[in-house]
Amino acid sequence: MYSLDSRLGEFMRLAVLCLFVSAAVPSLAQAQGPVFEITPVESTVQFSVKASVAIEGKFDKWDATLTYPSTDATSGVLDIKIQAESVNTGSGMKNDKLKGKDFFDAKHDPLITFHSTKIVQTGPTTFDVQGTFTIRGVSKPETLSLVVSGKGTGTGDIKGTMAFDRKEFGMNSGIPFIKIADRVEVTVNLHGKRVSGPPLVFKE
Repeated sequence: MYSLDSRLGEFMRLAVLCLFVSAAVPSLAQAQGPVFEITPVESTVQFSVKASVAIEGKFDKWDATLTYPSTDATSGVLDIKIQAESVNTGSGMKNDKLKGKDFFDAKHDPLITFHSTKIVQTGPTTFDVQGTFTIRGVSKPETLSLVVSGKGTGTGDIKGTMAFDRKEFGMNSGIPFIKIADRVEVTVNLHGKRVSGPPLVFKE
């Protein structure tokens, strides 16, 4: 049998251990930021290029996540992953050309991605999202300019635009009989809903 002193000593050691763990690991309630769910059915990822014959379309398969470690609206991390094979211009010929090795090279590099590294609030509902854009296996820093609607309601839309030079990513070829500009504009319209956690705090 344990003596009274032994039991008391064991109790004190457990108490000290619990106190240490509580200090070292903040409660989840304090650390948790809001959790948002992006609804693909109500969202779109589109692109357009100025050309002698209009080239514009969308991607049918993609995924986006918006993660917040805190309630600060600029603390979020935006990740967008697009299946290059899902390009849809409404023309089978254009789709095949864009999927090919001269453009997206979807067979060898199936994903087009954007991973944010910093979010800067530029106005009450506008943000510049700096990040790494990758296409054809080539990664470069790009900025996505966003406008947010539904602030404070827990649901709303995030509309963003980004432009890049296709030749900087190795897309140097053209399409026969079609003159294509180098500048490609990407437009995202993400519908999001806060499913848990506290509301975001915006700079006014």
